[in-house]
Amino acid sequence: MQFPFTLKKDTEFDAVGFGTNAVDFLIQVPHYPEFNSKIELSDYVEAAGGEVATSMVGLQRLGLRTSYIGRFGNDHAGEIGIESLRREGVDTQYAEVIDGARTQIAFIIIDERNGERTVIWQRDKKLHYPPDEAPLNAVGNTKVLHFTPHDARACIRLAEAARERGTILSIDVDNIFEDIEKLLGLVDVIIASADFPAKLFGTKSDERTALRDLQQRFGAGVVGMTLGERGSILLCGAEFIETPGFEVPGGCKDTTGAGDSFRVGLLYGLLKGESIQESARIANAVAALKCRAIGARTALPRPDEVDSLLKKV
Repeated sequence: MQFPFTLKKDTEFDAVGFGTNAVDFLIQVPHYPEFNSKIELSDYVEAAGGEVATSMVGLQRLGLRTSYIGRFGNDHAGEIGIESLRREGVDTQYAEVIDGARTQIAFIIIDERNGERTVIWQRDKKLHYPPDEAPLNAVGNTKVLHFTPHDARACIRLAEAARERGTILSIDVDNIFEDIEKLLGLVDVIIASADFPAKLFGTKSDERTALRDLQQRFGAGVVGMTLGERGSILLCGAEFIETPGFEVPGGCKDTTGAGDSFRVGLLYGLLKGESIQESARIANAVAALKCRAIGARTALPRPDEVDSLLKKV
């Protein structure tokens, strides 16, 4: 089954990302600490992350052309974040450094027994994009615009401009933000966390019902959710595509950024003309390979690594 979209040709970028970047402090512990207790950490790492910035790095590593729209503080973390994108080859002409702002940070506690993590984060309000500051000229020369809804009204302006130019819109969503329903009504590909539909609709339902509700409410061509080690489930038209997860080669070290990596693989499949079924396999493979090492981007794979895992399974 093919994606129900027509991709533009001869664009400067394959994908442009608008949304979050961060610098993560990843703290490994033997087990997640109990309340009001002390525990000695095993190790810690400082590394660049953030959902959309990570997704652009992932697509770039797979050989696609990407650009990132986002704001950094004028601090040491900001230097780390923007340099990490440039080092990977991600275009940063629309990235901004905001005087007096602090770059988004996250403290991530990783349970060594299984690689599961807990994220504690903060985003400076000075990094917010008002709608009239959204760089509309950034979205016309790309096949796909991928974003998170943290600055939803700016996203809406970008989405409207992108749709006028025939750009495919993809969203990474796990929480409720102002004007989220209006934004979702503009999107072609909605990939949500497993708990997002219950947050949006106020009632919990099984996965298939939740995806049908998303599809009927917003009309996206593809809706889906990530299910952790279980894999993923997508809905296109009337067809559900359930895809099992892959075992992490060498064992799971850290799940930070696994959902971002899934979206990397799915968009890669879309952009390379793969079927939805094969794109879902690629997405789960990219997510599994990412979990080989600590950090959202550390083990993001190259194309040969993805091909190798797909051939083994």
